[in-house]
Parts: sequence; structure tokens; C-alpha cells
Amino acid sequence: MPPIPGVTLHVALARYKNWDRADLTYAELAEGTSVAGVFTQSACASSEVELGREQVKQGRARALIVNAGNSNAFTGYRGREAVDQITAQVADHLGCGTDQVFVSSTGVIGVPLPKDKARAGVAAALVADPCGWEDAARAIGTTDTFAKGARTSAMLGDTRVELVGIIKGSGMIAPDMATMLGYIFTDAAIEPGLLQELLTQANRQTFSCITVDGDTSTSDTVLAFATGAAGNAPLASLDDPGSDAFAAALTDLCRQLAQLVVRDGEGATKFITIRVSGAVSDESAHRIALSVANSPLVKTAIAGEDANWGRVVMAVGKAGEPADRDKLSIAFGGIWTAKNGLPVEGYDEAPVAAHLKGSEIDIAVELGLGEGHATVWTCDLTHGYISINADYRS
Repeated sequence: MPPIPGVTLHVALARYKNWDRADLTYAELAEGTSVAGVFTQSACASSEVELGREQVKQGRARALIVNAGNSNAFTGYRGREAVDQITAQVADHLGCGTDQVFVSSTGVIGVPLPKDKARAGVAAALVADPCGWEDAARAIGTTDTFAKGARTSAMLGDTRVELVGIIKGSGMIAPDMATMLGYIFTDAAIEPGLLQELLTQANRQTFSCITVDGDTSTSDTVLAFATGAAGNAPLASLDDPGSDAFAAALTDLCRQLAQLVVRDGEGATKFITIRVSGAVSDESAHRIALSVANSPLVKTAIAGEDANWGRVVMAVGKAGEPADRDKLSIAFGGIWTAKNGLPVEGYDEAPVAAHLKGSEIDIAVELGLGEGHATVWTCDLTHGYISINADYRS
């Protein structure tokens, strides 16, 4: 992935958990960098999220600090004190306001972030040699099995702009805005208000369309930073030339990152795409798709490579959305197993069984009620998920 002018990355070892690898990431941003963000809607959000929601309103950023191994959530005033210490330490180093220093934490809930480790870790990061995207992506991970990053680009008039993103997340994934932390960096010149509008729009089509286990984290955060170093005519509204190209590139990048999280779902062996059509509205289709994606019975059937379409029927029916049993149709891998409320006559399970043996699974649900449609991505549920989470704090 290419470097983004105006972004300098560093990592350090703060030892928030018993890991012998970097667990603190510091991104220094050029003056005037625009920022936008989407955050978890959890009622038990961390201090980092609460502060970030307020900071993002002023639209500018000079730094990002990400701590891995400790989410600093459900830690009361001690958690907030740790965040305030970090922002003050970095702001003093850069000579900027604390509201331009963004902090994220991910890991175990309920343990205050140790202020001594935070102070030493930040101090080490501030003087560390610059690093690349892979090192930064690896340092923000927790149960992730690989470093996750993606890139894309867009032409804004005669100017090519680059977009790069890194993300972490493997479990506790059910975005309500996915423990998921994502960071997007671009050299495009774009005003904070438009960047926020486009990120919110992209989020609805990507991060809010994935689920691993149906659990929304206390720490979910996606931040986008635009340094303006590309020198394009600044984008300020949807009517500006190039805004549509940038919006498409941003959405594409977010989709790549979101799908990487699902592909690394804890214990996952299969990537599942669920397409719902014929719903009364797009919103209804989305809720039905999530009902299917979050069903343990559907997910374990896929893990067992069992074409049990009755479990999909169950998940559609429990979603609380309009559905008609006698109009419902279900397909696996493009092969219809049930049509208009009945098993397909002469249905041959062999090709469906062959599809389910693969790692890329497609489920289609046609409701026959309207024009609403939605796509959601998820993974299967295996014994591996239980093993990872049973031992998470040890």
C-alpha cells in the first residue's frame, strides 16, 4: 500500500497485555488534516468513544493513538483520566489542542488502561522510527489472525488521490453505526463536513452490513483522515466535480475492509454472503438479512455444510418484518431449494452440497413483497469461536 503524504506511522510496545509485540500505534498527521468518524451506538461505550464523538465535530486532527489489549471500557473516571493523559502528552509534543488528538483502545473490557504503561508507551512511540502500514495494522490487532489493510484511488479532475485503510476485528462484530477499529487515510483535499457525510453514507453500505457473532462492541470506531496533500481543488459539497468519484472510492475501500473483518471472524472457515430481495423496503430487507446472518442455527448449519434451508425460513420469520410464507423462496449458491413456500420439485441436493463445501457461500432470500433489497456478509460458527472466547482473558 502506498504512503499517504501527511501521515507518519510509528508503533511501540506498551505491554497492555502479555504480548511480545507492538501494541500501541501512533499516526502523526499534517496540520489542517480533516477528520470524520462513525462510532458505536452502544450505551456502554468507552471513554475513547465518548470523547471521539465530541472531538470529531470540530473537524481537524493532528494525531491518532491506538492501544491494543485493553479496551478501557467500563472503567469509569479512571478510564477517562488515562485518555486525558494520552491526549495531553501527544498534544504537548505536537503543540496542538487536545481535541485534535484521537484515541482508540481495544481488548479486554472492565480493566482501566494503566496510566504508567500508557505514558511510557506513548513516549516510546513519539520517538520511534517511522513504520509501514503492515506494522501499524498488526499492532492494532487483538484476536486477529492477520494484518488487515486495503487501498484504492480516485481521479479528482486531473489529480489522482490515494486512499488507504487499516482495520482490526475478528469477534464481537455486529456494527451498530463493527470490537472493530478502522482507520482510513487519504491525501485528498476535502472539507470535514463533506468527509463526514460521505463516511456516514459508506458506513451504511459496508461496516453496518457485516456481522460475526451479533455482538456490538463498546469500542467500535471508524475514523477517516484527509491530509489535503494531493493538491486537488478542495471538495466541499456533493456538487463539486470529483465528489462522486471520491465517494465511490471511499465506499469501495470501506467494503474491502469490512469484508476482511468477516473473513477473519473468530474460528471462521466460510465467508457467507446473504442477499435479500423482494422486501417491502431496503430497511426491512437489511433487518431480515441480519436475522439470517446472526442466527446460530444458520451459521452452524453452514459450518457443517448442511443445506438446511428450513433454518433460513426460521430466521426470516423471526425478524419481525413483513414476510409471507407462501411467497418465500430460498437459494444456496444460485440454486433454488424452495420456491413460493414449497420445496422445489425434483430438487437435487448434490450441487448445493458441493457449493457448501467451498469457502465462499451465497444465500439468497426472495420475499416476493416489494422492491426492497439488501446484502449482508457474515461467517460460519465453529468450535473455534468457543475456544477463542473461552480463553480470551487468559
